[in-house]
Amino acid sequence: MKRIEAIIREERLDSARKALEEIGINGMTVQGVFGRGQQKAVNPEHRGNGSPANFLPKVRLEVVCHDDDYKMVIEAIANAARTGHIGDGKIFVSSVEEAIRIRTGEAGDDVL
Repeated sequence: MKRIEAIIREERLDSARKALEEIGINGMTVQGVFGRGQQKAVNPEHRGNGSPANFLPKVRLEVVCHDDDYKMVIEAIANAARTGHIGDGKIFVSSVEEAIRIRTGEAGDDVL
């Protein structure tokens, strides 16, 4: 299994969610976060919006999928989140050693 973590623009979340649903991925976790990258959060349109100094609001989107599906998931998120401007975000992929469904105790790929 693979865990895909994407840090994207807040306004691109709905597009990313729809793109994932179109390829059959319905399970995801979303969290509002603040961060900065190459642009160092120097963007006058974001000042005064209540975010911590020198950080921009972003969304962290996490998906765990089968090994065979992760490239398709990455492509869907990247295409939906891309604006072509600095600050579009990053995608990180890591391996998941084990997954357990708490309700039933099932483990492994069947949990997905």
